[in-house]
Amino acid sequence: MKAVVHCGARTLEIETESRAAEAPALAKEWGGRGVNVNAIAPGCIATDNTEALRADPQRNRAILGRRIPAGRWRRADDLAGATVFLASPASDHVDGIVLPVDGGWLGRL
Repeated sequence: MKAVVHCGARTLEIETESRAAEAPALAKEWGGRGVNVNAIAPGCIATDNTEALRADPQRNRAILGRRIPAGRWRRADDLAGATVFLASPASDHVDGIVLPVDGGWLGRL
């Protein structure tokens, strides 16, 4: 997933939606060949790219208050469990999904 620091929430959602459609489409194409295709939707991650947002108290508070119910930015290591699951035999019959690891962002409606 791609996030641009200067874009608004709607732009991020459109990018996520377009990427989310790729996993099921590729799963249909490659599933019959023994290839499982899945994706992880990470939400907002604390990186160098998001440093300006996190450093701005007003914008950071707005993001944490409205967009991330878990109340904190994701760290890269938060994706480890989902990655291990999708790479393990436990997910051998999981195909075409997008697994949100986003602190509740997608469930906030």
